[in-house]
Amino acid sequence: MKLDLANPSFLVSAVKPSGYPPAGPPEIAFAGRSNVGKSSLINALIRRKKLVKVSSTPGRTQLINFFSLADDKARLVDLPGYGFAKVPARVRAGWRQMVEAYLTGRPTLKGVVVILDIRREPTGEDLMLLDFLAAHGLPAVIAVTKADKLSNNQRASRLAKLRPRLSAFDPAFVAFSSLNGLGRPELIKRLESLLAPESDPA
Repeated sequence: MKLDLANPSFLVSAVKPSGYPPAGPPEIAFAGRSNVGKSSLINALIRRKKLVKVSSTPGRTQLINFFSLADDKARLVDLPGYGFAKVPARVRAGWRQMVEAYLTGRPTLKGVVVILDIRREPTGEDLMLLDFLAAHGLPAVIAVTKADKLSNNQRASRLAKLRPRLSAFDPAFVAFSSLNGLGRPELIKRLESLLAPESDPA
């Protein structure tokens, strides 16, 4: 299925399933640590500067935000960021329950884009999320953001270092820059592969 990025619009914010929009078109979710560039990636993907609010304060996104594409032919879902140490433990626990309820209970979810910072090592929470997705049979597409912060040689070196840790979850992970568009065509192709109809049984 071709990913039509036309006419993106905000649908609703929710904290639990009763607040979700009615299940309909396929959904792709986006997850990552606080301040990893998740909102910037979504905005760059759909070529809108302010559809998803970008905050300089880690831990600001505390809701599940649903966005419609192409008159609701597909949806993007912005999940709350995780891993911000200054957030109280009870709030972190609430976020985890919120996200797990969505990931395990949404029949139209086709896959999750897991966003990492190319300059940082994956954290235990990053790997726990990837393990969780694998355990529940949810496809993961890994996007390593802020690739523009490194030179070409530095980027190649970092990708080579990350590959052994990430290839088990996504052997074709994408280096991405919200600033200059690096990796955008590759990421769109990966998302389209998530939306492709399942093959008919032989």
